[in-house]
Amino acid sequence: MLTKKTKYGLKAMTYLAKNTSGQPVLISEIAENENIPLKFLEGILLDLKKNGLLLSKKGKGGGYFLERPAESISLASIIRVLDGPIALLPCVSLNYYKKCDDCQDEVSCSLNRVMVQVRDKTLKVLESQSLNDLV
Repeated sequence: MLTKKTKYGLKAMTYLAKNTSGQPVLISEIAENENIPLKFLEGILLDLKKNGLLLSKKGKGGGYFLERPAESISLASIIRVLDGPIALLPCVSLNYYKKCDDCQDEVSCSLNRVMVQVRDKTLKVLESQSLNDLV
């Protein structure tokens, strides 16, 4: 299940992708139009900026805008920035691997085998869908 942070992040990024004016968008405008708490959104946008998905401009006419075209930003990249691993278990994560404490052997673990398939199919969808597909 997506966290609220990721859901709001996807909504905010989609809002920015719909912005065809080429001008930065105020946080307050995104928050109001997408029904996202302003303080929560500030942190989300900062995380997305720190990870190279957004840029910002300060001062009059300032706000946030996409760092690159919407079609080049995968949904997986947004989810990873805001939620971390996409895999349901740490032992099947490609980017955040960690051995499960309660498992003796991943090779003989039936749950591991199924979760690898879930990860692969989920990643296939999330990597193939861009922010532009949400617009």
